[in-house]
Amino acid sequence: MRDVIIACDFPNAEETLRFLDKFKDEERKPFVKIGMELYYGAGNEIVRELKRRGHKIFLDLKLHDIPNTVKKAMRVLSALDVDMTNVHAGGGVAMMRAAIEGLTREDGSRPRLIAVTQLTSTSPETLKNELLIDTPMNDTIARYALNAREAGLDGVVCSPLEGALVKEACGPEFMTVTPGIRFADAKADDQCRVTTPARAREIGSDYIVVGRPITAAEDPVAAYRRCVAEFVGE
Repeated sequence: MRDVIIACDFPNAEETLRFLDKFKDEERKPFVKIGMELYYGAGNEIVRELKRRGHKIFLDLKLHDIPNTVKKAMRVLSALDVDMTNVHAGGGVAMMRAAIEGLTREDGSRPRLIAVTQLTSTSPETLKNELLIDTPMNDTIARYALNAREAGLDGVVCSPLEGALVKEACGPEFMTVTPGIRFADAKADDQCRVTTPARAREIGSDYIVVGRPITAAEDPVAAYRRCVAEFVGE
């Protein structure tokens, strides 16, 4: 199941497709993430186009609202036939259960649903001083992950530094999707809790989400292959 997901954080469809054209000779189409910037700029059509091109899609919109609103929104997103989508675990168990209900189709099928625990840009100081959460970061993330499991979700988004913690709390089958990935010889940018693809593999991440180390690389295909080699082992 281990795989590398490329974060296609581009403002429009044209830049996205131009970037992904670089991978046309790859034997397997990369798994891609469509986040808020691209989705709000290009809408449902970019999702449909990337599906037509054979890409698996993680639709990263981080829904967080009252349960009924999230349920209705997920019903709409389910029709796009993405492979994975997410909510904020901070919305609580009832909201996450409503998300699954909305996402599940009449035939019982649905995309994988995961919950964001704490963003990789959130530091312990931000957690305590701005969000007024006195519980340590690791304990907060473990609790959010347990809530997601109770609600029936497939896994969580967490930094790779907390991947092993989540597995210990929720079991080895509970999926961890980890952004905050940087090569050992690269800068962290605006991320606080980061590690390398190789270390994420050792910790037990199931998927890593990699943006700028691939999309801003001089040779994105080579950077992607390096990620796959370090994380998947191919």
